[in-house]
Amino acid sequence: MTDQPTIAVSHLGCEKNRIDTEHMLGLLVEAGYAVNNDEDLADYVIVNTCSFIQAAREESVRTLVELAEANKKIVITGCMAQHFQSELLEELPEAVALVGTGDYHKIVDVIRRVETGERVQEVSAHPTYLADESVPRYRTTPEAVAYLRIAEGCDYGCAFCIIPHLRGKQRSRSIESIVAEAKQLADQGVQEIILISQITTNYGLDLYGRPRLADLLRALAQVEVPWIRVHYAYPTGLTPEVIAAFQETPNVLPYLDLPLQHSHPDILKAMNRPWQGQVNDHIIERLKQQLPEAVLRTTFIVGFPGETEAHFQHLCEFVQRHGFDHVGVFTFSPEEGTAAYALNSQVDPAVMDARRDRLMALQQPIALRQNQREIGKVVNVLIEQENPATGQLLGRSARFSPEVDGWVYLRPSPQGQAASLGTMAIAKITDADPYDLYGHIATAADLMADPQQSP
Repeated sequence: MTDQPTIAVSHLGCEKNRIDTEHMLGLLVEAGYAVNNDEDLADYVIVNTCSFIQAAREESVRTLVELAEANKKIVITGCMAQHFQSELLEELPEAVALVGTGDYHKIVDVIRRVETGERVQEVSAHPTYLADESVPRYRTTPEAVAYLRIAEGCDYGCAFCIIPHLRGKQRSRSIESIVAEAKQLADQGVQEIILISQITTNYGLDLYGRPRLADLLRALAQVEVPWIRVHYAYPTGLTPEVIAAFQETPNVLPYLDLPLQHSHPDILKAMNRPWQGQVNDHIIERLKQQLPEAVLRTTFIVGFPGETEAHFQHLCEFVQRHGFDHVGVFTFSPEEGTAAYALNSQVDPAVMDARRDRLMALQQPIALRQNQREIGKVVNVLIEQENPATGQLLGRSARFSPEVDGWVYLRPSPQGQAASLGTMAIAKITDADPYDLYGHIATAADLMADPQQSP
């Protein structure tokens, strides 16, 4: 198949987008196409775009414009293709195809049609597609890490969020399908599987009539992978049954990514999340009691329309009170098509930026304190990078998720175990800053000094 065109893929956006990219790559490779990272040599460049917030759209647009100026034939896929179909086709004559979020599995057919001279627009108005373990996948993450999508779409109507419009209604995979793919990943040497969806704690509601995250976690206990991490756990879905599953499933990490967005009941009501304002404090305290080793990560939006200084101070006090391990802060981005787009009382962008900076500054000493609690511990670290010149190793402990959290920097130890990329190493933590941990490969003396802390 030497006459097949060469294709490069540019991935933008979140890990859900990443999985779509990986499936497109898998399908193209299976069909015999040459796929590489060199856009200069490619006949076509697939750009899997993000349209979640303005900053993401701007990055996508910059990428598209740069490729257009280089006279590349562009296949636009993902959220921007779903969101701005006519605009993209009109503004970018170099775009030879648009592929929506529910149509990426048609990528081979799209390329074949483009090769005949057709300008293809393959965008379903209401995405329904959901890939399973049978769909080819070419992973783009480090060898030892993989994201595993357990559901797609969302039935919630948060006032600031465009995702239901771009990704469709929630549709869950079966427990059997998810476990089958997890076993495939384990067979490939994956050491960490990260479960993702728009609302992970709602997993199974559409398929089984009730959320079944607890059942899924227990089923994943049979998969021989050391770490299973859960992202996007909405607080109201952290029922006693789900918490029990965290407690009882050895390879499920006590790491919870809680997209709380705000703390003040008035703002949460305006966000169309009124239920959350009544339960935030209660659920977080219960989590700390029942999962005392839990690592809590959350994200907040500042500058939502109508947010006053008093609302913001409420949020600051909330962050101080609960001492989250990791916090991400975003400024409100008005998205056309969402309920918040036309709300009155928009907050000045300069005020939003200042509030974001203040909240992140407030979080820094909290994050430092949480990281300093790791000093002296002996922990497992998944090794992901190595500096050949110095021998320094970079990895992550269980308290750090890829890309959004920090690193563990490790010095090699002459008496320590060998450590190679993609494997778990046992390390002694000796120092910390607000974002990262530092240490060395553990020696026998380290393990003997405090065997209770050994992994």
